[in-house]
Formats: sequence, structure tokens, C-alpha cells
Amino acid sequence: MPKIASAQYDITFLETWENFATKIHRWVAEAADNRADILLFPEYACMELASLFPKEVYSSLSGQLEALQTLLPDYLNLFKTLAVEHRVYIQAGTFPVKHDNGEFHNHAYFFSPHGEVDYQEKLTMTRFENEQWHISRGLEIKLFDTEFGKVAINICYDSEFPHYARMQAERGATLILVPSCTDTEAGYYRVRIGCQARALENQCYVVQASLVGDADWSEAVDVNRGASAIYTPVDKGFPNNGILAIGEYNQTQWVYAELDMAAVDTVRREGQVFNFRDWPKQFDCQ
Repeated sequence: MPKIASAQYDITFLETWENFATKIHRWVAEAADNRADILLFPEYACMELASLFPKEVYSSLSGQLEALQTLLPDYLNLFKTLAVEHRVYIQAGTFPVKHDNGEFHNHAYFFSPHGEVDYQEKLTMTRFENEQWHISRGLEIKLFDTEFGKVAINICYDSEFPHYARMQAERGATLILVPSCTDTEAGYYRVRIGCQARALENQCYVVQASLVGDADWSEAVDVNRGASAIYTPVDKGFPNNGILAIGEYNQTQWVYAELDMAAVDTVRREGQVFNFRDWPKQFDCQ
């Protein structure tokens, strides 16, 4: 059974790339030492990299996006190297990437222990992202092959829309990763409720990672609230409340759980209810 580690990751003022690399090395090594096979970081964890630039850059929503592009190659190489070194899968949170047409898209990169790198784009943007930060949506839904089965990614707000997770589940996903960044308790619970609903509907594992702590210096991620958790189907063989593990609210930590991937197939086939199988029936009603 694979062991997953979901980060309640604290955003900090770094000042140098070396400080960032040291921090990520420490986080990954700790999870690997605890025998985690899959590591999940939160949405926009990379925004602490804006602190490497002058105040006029990290104080500007648009300026920091442009500046971060200069660090993207090093960012990708760092996580790729760590995934290979520790023989783990890493979903590194998200990074806003500038496309050739000038648009910024929110990429959730997925690194394999074999050196492969791919990403899922965020599909639905929040008001802040759309109206103030001017980050554009993606349209492609991807799945990632692992030795533990197919993995999908819902980036934060995407978890609140059933269609995305349903498409991923129908295409074979039994584990959905949700890197999240929320600045209010209500925002955290919106994502959490969405995650639990997606686990219920699709009878699969859904894992949330939360950015935590305050960063008064940051224009983008100044306040962060949440807790990381591993959610399950609500049926026999799983916790009665659908929560396999959950962290202490707004504290810095890893949250761990072992995932019985075979149990997903079992509950879809033999569960007390057949949420996954019965999904199409709702469309029969007029």
C-alpha cells in the first residue's frame, strides 16, 4: 500500500534561492524518511520565492509573476532531482507559468521517481485570480500514471466542481490530489467539503494539502488558513466520517496515511451503496 504525505506548508520570507532549496530538501527528506511514496504540497507554495526579489517586485501582483519565470527552470530541476533521489512521486503544489501568448496559467507539476515531469493546469479560477491577478484557466484534464495506479489533480477551487473529478474517475483515477491555498476559514471549508464530496461521489481517495501561516510581506498569499487531510469513501472498510487522517488546523506539519488502493475497487464493486456506478442515473430524471 502506498503511503502519502500531505503538507501543511508554511510560507516564509526566504531572501535567497539557497534558503528555498534547503527548506524543500528538508521537507522532502522528512517525508521520505517516514517512508512516504507520494508527496503533496499546497497550491501557490512557490510564491514565497517572490521574497528573493526586491520589495517593489514582491509587492506587485504582476511584477512577481514576471520575476518568478526566471526561477522556473531551477524550480523544476530541484523537484525532479529530489523525486529521483528519494524515489518518490512529488506533486509540488503550483507555479504560475507564462505561456507564449502572454497569459499566465497555474501549473501543478507532477514529478516521478523516474525523472518524468508533467503538469495539470487549474481549470476554474477564483475571483482573485481572474479579476486581480489575471491568471487564465486551462482546459485539458490529465491523468498521471504511477506504480500505484492513475492519479489526478484538482487544483483548489477545481475540487468544488463535480464534473472534473468525475471525468478523472471515469478515466481510471482512484486518487485525486488537491493542492489548495485559502485565506479564510470559510475558504478552507469550501475546499474541504468539495474534497469530501468528490471522494463520496467517486468512491476514491481525495487528498488535500493546505498552505498555512501569515506572510504580511506578500501581496499574493499574505494570509493562509487550512489543514491537510486524506479523505475516503464513506462506506464499509473506510472511516465512518470519510477522514483517514487530518492535520492540526493551521499548524506546520506533514500529514500521513497509507492508502489501500485495492479497497477502492472493492467498495465500487461491493459497497453498501454504489455512488460511482449510479452516477449516470441522476440524468434520467426530467
